[in-house]
Amino acid sequence: MCAQVMLAEDDRRQAEALRRYLAAEGHEATVVHDGEAALRQARQQPFDLLVLDVMLPGLDGMQVCRILRQESDVLMLMLTARSSEDDLLRGLDLGADDYMTKPFSPRELVARIRTLLRRVRTTGQDSPVHRVGRLTVDEPRHTVTAGGVPVDCTAGEFAILAAMTRQPGRVFTRGQLLEHTRGVERESTERTIDVHVMNLRRKIELNPRRPQQLLTVYGVGYKLSPGAP
Repeated sequence: MCAQVMLAEDDRRQAEALRRYLAAEGHEATVVHDGEAALRQARQQPFDLLVLDVMLPGLDGMQVCRILRQESDVLMLMLTARSSEDDLLRGLDLGADDYMTKPFSPRELVARIRTLLRRVRTTGQDSPVHRVGRLTVDEPRHTVTAGGVPVDCTAGEFAILAAMTRQPGRVFTRGQLLEHTRGVERESTERTIDVHVMNLRRKIELNPRRPQQLLTVYGVGYKLSPGAP
């Protein structure tokens, strides 16, 4: 699974160590050391994934993420020394696909990149039918089945499931899920998302009290997992 990766990291020693690990994994990594260079390089060259340090000089990683997300759907992984909930939520709300908190080992980063790339290349995002574990969402027919059993969903519930089955494993903040319901619900709030998730668990989980697919990521939001085999 060879990929074109841009690594934006101002610590040159760490950047070189990460580049070597990525190369050993079979990836081709382009290294930049500030926000302006990251923005310029990402616009000039098609990358499969961007690794952005939050504390870049010039434009910081959050600013680069916000600008590029308006222009592209490229995968973005944020590296941050800030472990507060607000910082993590801000990065995800700006469009980051995942985050890692420093310190971490190069092997951890390579493993996370591998997971992100696999997620995109195996979900079949161009297909209107998404299958995750025992869950199937057919967008054109507006149908949902869990273990082959039809599931009745409200418009808001369907919008949430459709978004999450397109990117299984991705952590969605409540704000991001709220955006997906905007076209079908006029007065939704983040609390509405919690209610939708609670109702969806009753409909798709074998045991709603111990969910195995629609999981809470505490302090951040929700993600959809393939669940138990």
